[in-house]
Amino acid sequence: MPPPPARVGPDLAAIEARFRAATPQEWGLHVAGVVNRAPEGATSIALTLDGCGGPGGDLADLAVIDCLCARETPATLFLNLRWIESNRALAEELAAVPFFELANHGSVHKPLSVTGRSAYGIEGTRSIAEVIDEVWSNHVALSQLTGRAPRWFRSGTAHYDEVAVQIVRELGETVVGFDVNGDAGATFDAPSVEAALLSALPGSIVIAHLNQPSSGTARGIEWALDRLRDRGAEFGFPDGVTTRLP
Repeated sequence: MPPPPARVGPDLAAIEARFRAATPQEWGLHVAGVVNRAPEGATSIALTLDGCGGPGGDLADLAVIDCLCARETPATLFLNLRWIESNRALAEELAAVPFFELANHGSVHKPLSVTGRSAYGIEGTRSIAEVIDEVWSNHVALSQLTGRAPRWFRSGTAHYDEVAVQIVRELGETVVGFDVNGDAGATFDAPSVEAALLSALPGSIVIAHLNQPSSGTARGIEWALDRLRDRGAEFGFPDGVTTRLP
C-alpha cells in the first residue's frame, strides 16, 4: 500500500498576493476578527498563558505549570518559537499533557502589522511577507512538536491590524485576544493576579504568563483557582470545550 500523501500547506505566495493591495483601517487589541471572548452561551473560563521567549523572556515558571497540573486545569499555552527553542524538553512535556493545548505566539514576538505599527515600544511586522513568516514559522514548529496544527494565534503584545488578522485566518489559525488581563505582562503581585482571575465570568478569556518565575503569577493563579473551584467554575478552551475543576 502506498504511503498517504503529504499534507499540503497553504500557498504562501498566493496569500501574499491576495492581500497586497489591502490597506488596514484598524489597530489595537480589539480589531475585526479577534476573538476576545468565547461564543455566546459558553459556560467555561478560558485560561491562556503566554511564553514569550527572547531576552528576558526565555525562563519557565514551573510553579504555575505545577499548579495547573496538580488541579488538572485546562489551559491554552501560547508559546513563542524562541521560548520553544530555549525550553525544548519542557515544551515536549507540555505537548503531552492532555488538558493543555499548545498555541502559536509567533516566531519573534512582534505585534502583527502589515505596515510596521508598534505597540509598547516594540516594532511590529512591516509587510505581508513578515506577517506570514511571524505566523507560519512557528505554525510549522508547533505542528512538528505536537503532531497537529495549532488552532489559535496570539501576537507579541496582542496588537494587530485587521488585514494581519485576515492573513492569520488564511493560514489556518484564529486570533485569540482576551477580556481579562490576569497579570499585566507578569508585573502584578499575587493578590492582584488573584483579583483579576476572580473577575472572570463564563466566556471570559484570561491572559497571563508562564515565563516569569519571579512574578506573582503562579501564586495568584493558585489562590484564584482554589476559590473558583469552590464556586463551581469550569475551565476550558476558547472554543467552549469545558472541564469542571476537580
